[in-house]
Amino acid sequence: MKLPNFLKTLSPLETTLAAIFILYIIFPINAPHFITKMVDSPLGMVGIFMLAVYLYVYTHPVVAVLFIIVAYELLRRCCNGSSVIMIKDLPTQKEKDTKMQEMNPVKSATLEEEVVEKMAPVGKSNVSEYVSSGFSPIAENVNGASAF
Repeated sequence: MKLPNFLKTLSPLETTLAAIFILYIIFPINAPHFITKMVDSPLGMVGIFMLAVYLYVYTHPVVAVLFIIVAYELLRRCCNGSSVIMIKDLPTQKEKDTKMQEMNPVKSATLEEEVVEKMAPVGKSNVSEYVSSGFSPIAENVNGASAF
């Protein structure tokens, strides 16, 4: 049986890795719980992405493409629906708005309005009286104080 040329260029380690990847894709192998927790976190996803980049740079492209499929399957199998549960438990915008209205009741008047109402009641004060005084402002000559 003739092997394609690109398979002849694989090293024994890459061939073994490709075989393991193919077995993982074919069989429904569940990951252990501690690996599931690591993979389902943002740091685990970044680690998988970095491993994929590493494999693309330093191994045969066939192995790297197989790893992309394995990474997808790993994320799918390790998800456990946690993102679906988070989305399900999120409140809607209408619920958020009602909670905010409960926490911030409508005030009848602000503090400034109350003070103005007490201290300066417009239209309720006594009629103003004109008081004449002997004071008259006088401006003195300010010789050159202005540029004009």
